Amino acid sequence: MSTKAFKEEKIAKIKENVDKAQVAIVTEYRGLTVEEITNLRRELQKNGADYMVTKNTLAKIAVKGTGYEVLDDVLKGPVAIAFGFEDPVSPAKVLSKFIKDTKKGEIVAAALDGKLLSANEAKALANLPSKEEIYAKMLGSINSPASGIVGSINAVMASLTRAVAAVRDKKAA
Repeated sequence: MSTKAFKEEKIAKIKENVDKAQVAIVTEYRGLTVEEITNLRRELQKNGADYMVTKNTLAKIAVKGTGYEVLDDVLKGPVAIAFGFEDPVSPAKVLSKFIKDTKKGEIVAAALDGKLLSANEAKALANLPSKEEIYAKMLGSINSPASGIVGSINAVMASLTRAVAAVRDKKAA
């Protein structure tokens, strides 16, 4: 395969990810082994994301004219891009956990809704609740009043039953 064809294929793959992505997180991968990068990539894929190590010039060409063009200035040095397809929080959580566990690499920046997020803002994404957590909290909030009503009705019925039993026992004695 010629070099030009390889580069065009790589650019097309990045553009495909850019089109599907909700977030792009740029990380420095200096010091990581191939095995560690592979493990990180697999963990991200389980969470609806992809991790790409690519030439910065190819990435810049691929993001040109998209909402991720804001990453242009941070695509310097040995960096890789994690694209999150399902939600913006999951990839940030996986990357933060990986960096914390291995003490290697770091989050450089992120792009979300056409805005460039600093490293600290990108790390803060990891502290947000995931979609599942938000759904559980919403369901709990919706379910809470109904549970309270059911509990109140059960308490009244239990009190009434105890009162009737007490009257019955008093009359029987």
